[in-house]
Amino acid sequence: MKTNDIIHETYTALSANKVRSGLTILGIVIGIASVIAMVSIGAGASQSISSSIKSLGSNLIQVTPGAQRTQGFGASGGRGNAKTLTNADAAAIASQVTNIEAVDSEVSGRYQVTAKGTNTNTTVMGVTSKYPQIRNVEIAEGSFITDAQNDTGAKVAVLGPTVRDDLFGADAEGIVGQRIRISGAEFKVIGITVAKGGTGFQNQDDMLFIPVTTSQRYLSGNQYLSTIAIQASNQDVMTHVQNDVTALLLSRHNISDATQADFSVLNQNDILSTASSITSTLTYLLAAIGCISLVVGGIGIMNMMLTAVTERTREIGLRKAIGAKRADISAQFLAEAVALTLVGGVIGITLGWGIAYLVNMTGAVKTSVSLASVLLAFGVSALTGIIFGYYPARRAASLNPIEALRYE
Repeated sequence: MKTNDIIHETYTALSANKVRSGLTILGIVIGIASVIAMVSIGAGASQSISSSIKSLGSNLIQVTPGAQRTQGFGASGGRGNAKTLTNADAAAIASQVTNIEAVDSEVSGRYQVTAKGTNTNTTVMGVTSKYPQIRNVEIAEGSFITDAQNDTGAKVAVLGPTVRDDLFGADAEGIVGQRIRISGAEFKVIGITVAKGGTGFQNQDDMLFIPVTTSQRYLSGNQYLSTIAIQASNQDVMTHVQNDVTALLLSRHNISDATQADFSVLNQNDILSTASSITSTLTYLLAAIGCISLVVGGIGIMNMMLTAVTERTREIGLRKAIGAKRADISAQFLAEAVALTLVGGVIGITLGWGIAYLVNMTGAVKTSVSLASVLLAFGVSALTGIIFGYYPARRAASLNPIEALRYE
């Protein structure tokens, strides 16, 4: 049979029963749309997490108190709650470790903040003047905390945009110079940071910054740090810096066995790699769930084609009786199955793209549709038609023409 003949016969056969063909196509549409939408959600989540981690700082290495130890059922415990890091540790890192651009001492905690009848519960960060450089923070109004203010333990504060809106309102002006109270102590607002957006991973819009010495004196009540943030000179030396910092702190804390360290040194690249691995697994899981719908749609195609073979047995017998070859019959039914999946694939890709776009518009979940996922879905749809259409096509081609003509 010529290609034009196959196309004509395929159109005629599928349009003869539009409802059945439409329902079969619908199964493929749902399957392809599910794959596109699920993969886009997984990819979007991966990009969002990576962006959040990168927004924490450039070439960032974090030292946190307490070791990362595994407890029952794989739970991680002990890190972040211990009190082992001091300002002296941060100073030693800054002076003795090479390939470092900046070091910041940090003390964090959640406190009630009030201002003129309003209040909010937010993260209060005790930091140094190096914080903006390490954490990629910019100042929209006023100024950031200086070394002089840290040396004197000044009661000054820099507000994140979310904290500013909660305390003074989104349209308020002249906030720099106003007074606020943090856990009962009065502070003067000296600056407001530029909005960075994002949620989780220490959302820096919903933070308030004060000198680290002030935080230790008036809020935490001790000289210990929550984090030491280090900016390496470039990505290539991050692992080297991480090893040097570990060796220095082990020496300062008089610890000979690294497995007994009372601190943890986290490399931003390691965190990003771990997060990417987790989100990739999530994406594969979501894609597998979508593929279940696609398999169901493929079974629907096989069922329809087997029914068509039964209904058109006499037609097949007649075609073979006048000279049609097994390959001609097989190609005809296989073309019908592939046509169903390709039409369903095109509609499914469009629908999946639309679903991903609508989900992204809601802002609840960020989605990302890649060309690779579209091509994969289209290829899978064609493969589905071939796989699930092969058996019905082969069965039709193997019919005995004499028996087929006798079929009632």
